[in-house]
Amino acid sequence: MSSLGQQLSAFRSQPNKADALNAQEECKRSLTEAIETQIIPRLVQAHRVSLPEVDPAALGPGISPKQLATFVALSKSSQASETTQFVDELLHQGVTTDRIFLDLIAPAARQLGQMWDQDLCDFTEVTCGLVRMHEITHRLGFEYQNGPQLGGDVKRIMLASAPGSQHFLGMTIVSDFFRKAGWDVVIEISVSEKELVHAVNNEWFDVIGISCATETQLKALPGLIRALKAASGNPEPGVLLGGPIFTLQKHDARSLGADGICVDVKEAVALAASFREGPSPVANA
Repeated sequence: MSSLGQQLSAFRSQPNKADALNAQEECKRSLTEAIETQIIPRLVQAHRVSLPEVDPAALGPGISPKQLATFVALSKSSQASETTQFVDELLHQGVTTDRIFLDLIAPAARQLGQMWDQDLCDFTEVTCGLVRMHEITHRLGFEYQNGPQLGGDVKRIMLASAPGSQHFLGMTIVSDFFRKAGWDVVIEISVSEKELVHAVNNEWFDVIGISCATETQLKALPGLIRALKAASGNPEPGVLLGGPIFTLQKHDARSLGADGICVDVKEAVALAASFREGPSPVANA
């Protein structure tokens, strides 16, 4: 993941380098707001997909405080395979998927948020933990189902990293500017193309914002954008690209299948608004 300094430079949201300390505090505030008001609520409000709710009496063995503590520790600091293996062992012991979601993942996400708020874990740990909990939630067959299915008066944008790396901090900074401009923002922390495609199919977005950091991600962008547009619940979503790679190289948005490229967050808000208002020329930063 990119460091705090790299993210600030990449998104150019704090032009005065002399105010580095204030910039870091502002970044932490943005990240805290995103975690506490969106990421964790959407995670814990997920529902089982296509299957009836299970009677609490039939949830099987319970989750102990020790198991909860172990899961939190694994999620934020271990290899993804160890976290998955831990959950698989619970399933093998007869713990149901409903019990794992209700009594393990949901409280673990809240606990991770509390640890972040109390400075008991750092940016990398909280991001890693939430991403892994999100992956396991989807793997168990749960997803957020309360998003709108049609466009409305409020503009909506999904912000996500292209599969291959998570640069979550930059997206929280960007989301802050969009929210202040009146947008409903969803930060999608899925790490695979399949999950991102499902996310845009699951609820309405006027604009899809994709952040790209590496050459590998850049090469895969045209295919990803085609898949997102094909699956989108909105038949004509605007696609806006940004991120560290575009501060280093010039690219044509049209050649990637996007509607615009922008590395200045204030310009990004205006450009995204123009997509929603109607057809506009392809724009590049």
